[in-house]
Amino acid sequence: MKKLILSLLLILSAYLAHAQDRQAILTLMHNQELAWNKGDVEGFMQGYWKSDSLVFVGKTGPDYGWQTTLDHYKKRYPGKAAMGQLKFTILQVKVLDPANAFVLGGWHLKRIKDQLGGYYTLWFKKIKGEWKIVCDHTS
Repeated sequence: MKKLILSLLLILSAYLAHAQDRQAILTLMHNQELAWNKGDVEGFMQGYWKSDSLVFVGKTGPDYGWQTTLDHYKKRYPGKAAMGQLKFTILQVKVLDPANAFVLGGWHLKRIKDQLGGYYTLWFKKIKGEWKIVCDHTS
């Protein structure tokens, strides 16, 4: 009986940790939306790993590094009007283990003159107790 109770407690503990990690990732992405919609590119970038090893893959191919990614966003979206209103659609969040997660979703950007959209896959890694995007493939 003690083994059964211990097993149930371990399963419950793992489930709760998984749920907390999933919620932390969803909160990070919500905060990115809020920052973007305020015209705050640097705030948006706080969800990314601040490292030269960050990988961002867009339509022109891979870029490496947090600063390179920030510079890319600033060039493509030079002001609030160009940034428009961003909305993420989360299709799937998979916490793979205590330090890695995968997110699949869509993005929609509404601006005065047009609308853009596409899909993304994100690899999140827990670094120093915080979830960060370490690889972003956005189309």
